[in-house]
Amino acid sequence: MSVESTGAALPAFLPDAAKEVLQDVEGAFGARVRVFPQAVPGDRGEPLYESPAVPVPEGDSPPPVTRRVLLKDGGALVVEVLSVETAPPDAVADVLASALYRAMESEREVRFFTHELSERYEEINLLYSISETLGSILHLDEAARVILGEVCDVMGALRGSLWVFDAGDDHLHIIAEFGAHGVEGPLSTEDPDRVTSTVFREGRSVIASRTPTVAQREHGLPGDSFLSVPIRYTPPTGESRTVGVINLIGRKEDDRFNAADQKLLAAIASQVGAALENNRLIQESLSKERMAREMELAHDLQQKLLPDAGRFSGARAAARVVPAEQVGGDFYQLFKLPAGRIGVMLGDVSQHGFPSALIMTLTMSAAAIYARESPLSPAQVLRDLDDALREELETTEMFLTVFYGVLDPAARTLIYSNAGHPHAFVMKSGGEAVRLTATDPPVGFAGPDAYQEEVVSWDRDSDTLVLFTDGLPDNLASATRGDGEARILEAVRLNQGEDPARIVEALFTLPVSEGSALTGDDRTAMVLRT
Repeated sequence: MSVESTGAALPAFLPDAAKEVLQDVEGAFGARVRVFPQAVPGDRGEPLYESPAVPVPEGDSPPPVTRRVLLKDGGALVVEVLSVETAPPDAVADVLASALYRAMESEREVRFFTHELSERYEEINLLYSISETLGSILHLDEAARVILGEVCDVMGALRGSLWVFDAGDDHLHIIAEFGAHGVEGPLSTEDPDRVTSTVFREGRSVIASRTPTVAQREHGLPGDSFLSVPIRYTPPTGESRTVGVINLIGRKEDDRFNAADQKLLAAIASQVGAALENNRLIQESLSKERMAREMELAHDLQQKLLPDAGRFSGARAAARVVPAEQVGGDFYQLFKLPAGRIGVMLGDVSQHGFPSALIMTLTMSAAAIYARESPLSPAQVLRDLDDALREELETTEMFLTVFYGVLDPAARTLIYSNAGHPHAFVMKSGGEAVRLTATDPPVGFAGPDAYQEEVVSWDRDSDTLVLFTDGLPDNLASATRGDGEARILEAVRLNQGEDPARIVEALFTLPVSEGSALTGDDRTAMVLRT
């Protein structure tokens, strides 16, 4: 079917505001896009917009991300995102589709009001001026002040104010004001005594008159006329919502606002509403991009805090940390202690994500100090850790399980203190896994009489120390059996003759059981031989 035979109104051009949005996205994200008119799916016209030097996808090039924007007049636009350098193509396509819809509908509304208000030149000029202002001024607060001043001038208002809703605190905040200062705000949306709050809450315009002042009564004048209009945004799909309020107060000719004024201000509010939503989406997208960059940086920094176990000269060791999010609370440390002894620590903060990463960083810093202050006493190291971290753990409502052992290859002993960490083992040459049981509660729970120590034998020629956090077995256990730990120990037995790095690799490549209840927790393992 040809495009012409559908009867749909095909867009013949893109408004300047739409082109500027496209150019802003190109500059901000390194995007390459095309926009086509379309009457029916699969049938489109010549491009309305193309990024400069857009290559035509060929060969193995990834297909463009496409969004179809349905317009109220029956036509449609097709947005193609061919490539993006610094953001997900799907996210950029979604933002562009929404922004183009608002730009086209704003243009359609301007044409409608141009026809309806052909006798009101100043008001028509005002609508176009506002459209140009919204398209040319990047900062919303500055654009709002310019627009409000023009509206008050054309409509003969003595004062004006523009309020925007903030979902974070459920209040209306003033972002622009014209004339004498009025209420500063913020205003609660539930305030029953404020016209602005009522207009926002009920989503309908109000024309009213304020009670005359003493001076006005003495001169036989009426009170100030008051016009308040909700700023609404209508998304491509779903119901419209109120995002703010525009108020005009008093008229220069002592006249009253009427229904025609209300209609004009509602048209202006519609443009402002689309701009507010567009600004929110762009800021949200930029905020997510910044957050992703910051979290990636935090991940890299956290990984650099962990020692390279493979380069530890005091023993043959290997370790790996895989956080559930970009940062986490699992960690390990290795210390070279006097007389050839080796300090081995592995810990797990009770939560994961950024809060636990902060506790993990504090723990590693403190542990490095205490391990050298008390090189022969793991219990004293954990005692000092508990004292140092107790207040922070109480504030954040977190705790910390930690295993810390001191290996003495010459004396063939392992002295350890275990603060509630369940997964610590010595694997003997015959395949027997000796559990290094907890001696005390986790750090943060222990009282002033903790911590204790245990001593086990250590065969420097054949024993293997195996430590891991609960995220590893939990992700391997089936939904009906807690067999994740057993699978890990069996993998260590099968690879006992291998280098520690090969054993760690084997643990992290174990296949997940059918029906496994994945926990999304951080996963860490350490394997060490002397």
